Parts: sequence; C-alpha cells; structure tokens
Amino acid sequence: MPDVKRVGVMTGGGDAPGLNAVIRAVVKSAAGFGYECIGFEDSFDGLIDPSRSRTLTRDDVAGIVRIGGTILGTTNRGDPFSYPGQDGAEVRDRSTRCVQTVREFGLKGLVVIGGDGTLTIAERFHRLGMPIVGVPKTIDNDIVGTNSCFGFDTAVAFATEAIDRLHTTAASHRRVMVVEVMGRYAGWIALYAGLAGGADAILIPEIPFNLERVAACVRERERFGARFSIVVVAEGAAPIGGTVSVVEQAQAGRLERLGGVGSWVAEQLEGLTGKESRSVVLGHLQRGGAPTAFDRVLATRFGGKAMELVNHGTFGMMVANRPPELVAVPLAEMVGKTKQVPLDLDLVKTARAIGISFGD
Repeated sequence: MPDVKRVGVMTGGGDAPGLNAVIRAVVKSAAGFGYECIGFEDSFDGLIDPSRSRTLTRDDVAGIVRIGGTILGTTNRGDPFSYPGQDGAEVRDRSTRCVQTVREFGLKGLVVIGGDGTLTIAERFHRLGMPIVGVPKTIDNDIVGTNSCFGFDTAVAFATEAIDRLHTTAASHRRVMVVEVMGRYAGWIALYAGLAGGADAILIPEIPFNLERVAACVRERERFGARFSIVVVAEGAAPIGGTVSVVEQAQAGRLERLGGVGSWVAEQLEGLTGKESRSVVLGHLQRGGAPTAFDRVLATRFGGKAMELVNHGTFGMMVANRPPELVAVPLAEMVGKTKQVPLDLDLVKTARAIGISFGD
C-alpha cells in the first residue's frame, strides 16, 4: 500500500435508517481532512477477508443520504473472537486476522458503526491496540451513553403512522387492535409510538404486565362509549412472572429471535373482554425505508464527529448525542449495559396521567 493517510469504515448488526448517511459523512469528512477511505463490507467479515473491501470516494456516496440500509452490508456470521465456520459447527478466533488487516492497510483509524453487540466487539479490538471510533446505531434507542441514536426517529414515525391507520379499522369494527413493535430489552419505540399514536395501553419490557388490568382498561373505555382500543406491545414485553416470547433459540453468533407476544396478547384479551381482537406485527418494516430528516441530520453529525476524533487521534471512544452537543464517551462505559426506559421518566408519568395503561 502507498504511504497515504487512510481511514476505514464498516457497519454491523441490524440495518437502521441513517447508516448510509453516516458512511457518506465519514467519506466526505475524510476527504476534507486528506484521508483515503476504505469501506469494509459485511462488518468484521471484511477484516477477516480483506478482498471484501473497497475504496470509497465522494462519488461513491453521492445521493445516499436519503437511502435506507447500508451500502457496505452487514453480517449474520457473528463475533470474530468466536467466529463460526461455513458449516456453523467449527468456531475459531479470527481476531488476529482482523488486527493484521488494519495494519496491512495502514489505517490511522477505523470507524465502526453498530449496536451494542458490534460496539462491544469494537471495544475488545481497541484493547488489542486497534484505533477504533464507535458510532452508535440502533432503532431500539437502547445504547448507554447517548441521548438518542439515528434510526429511532424513523422507526417511531413509521410505527406511529401504522397505529394511525389501525385506529380507523379498529373503530369501524369495534375491535381491539394489538400492535407489536421492536424492542427486545427496552420499550422506547413502544412508548414513543404509543404516545404519539394515541394508544390506550403500552406494554414494555421494563414493566411486567397483568392482562386483566389491560382488559379492565378496555372495558372502561367501552363503558364511556369508546368501543375500540389500541394496545402497543414491545416484542420483549412479558407478563408478571412469565417469560418473553421466543420464536427461534439463540445460535452461535446470533441472539434468540423474539416475537409472538402481540398475537398472544390479542388472543388473551379477546377471551377476557369478549371483544374481537386482532394483532399486527410491524417487524422489519420499522428498519426499512428512507430515514427521517432528523435521522439524516443526526447520522451526518455522527459521521463528521467520528472523523474528527480519528483526525485528532482520539480512539476507544463512541460518538454520543448529548444535546445540544456531540461528545466522545469511552466505549468501555457502554459495554454490557442497556439503556432501558426509567420507570420515573416524564413520558411514563405523562402516559399514566392521561389514562394509558401499562398493565401494572
């Protein structure tokens, strides 16, 4: 490789609206600082197999700010420190190969864009001497240290629109409509979309629920003339004394897949209230599509700040949104933690004050 200033960028974990906006900002900011930018495809797989990398220029990122997904791809293969073979049986430590790739490319810094799993791996690589800067990405908004993550606003906006549409059909048929949204360990999407969409009950992982209390809310609405109800439930919500709904057990490099709580809640509420109940699962629709203006701006700010940290040689840090500023926080401070909805949050208090049930 020629002796030039070079920075790398990759995306990992589930896709989120705004990933391409971050990549674009990194590439364009890098060019402004005099760096060549290398994009590593399919997350850490691109470090394990350097042939899955390419130089990114301003032309390569032109127009992608409005496009969902990621031009660099993501991976389901998992952790380089415990990397499954092609057949899924053999597990090897490929971290040394990743470190070697960074050295071979002469990277001054590597910008890793991802959620808690990806950033946890990035923090391990930083301890091995890799010049890492992290950018938090999750539609669940559950990464510790940052007020918000790009993708969350887009997911909430879509979920709110879906709830708006369900209001009309619920009212027409006098049904209970249960809307299952993403939120494995934290109920931020359910809380925000439920409030914005006028839900009557919101069930989140932080508050184990009793469905009889939700049914009581539905019956109370019936008594004052509202013959339909909207219930928003996060995929990780669970009843008091119960467990989350799992549709696929965890595998090597992959968490268990949650789902099904919405249909279960609808079935139970129909029996408890006598009202016809239906469920809708929004699923990956929340991840797709163009990012909102807010997410485009936040993602662009994240990318620019990440490149600023690289240029200053500030590594082992994650870019964080602490309004009105973006700051750098140590990656080590977010490892192994989840930002859940505080039970005394003003949004929770407001929801309770206007009569929304949390099933507790």
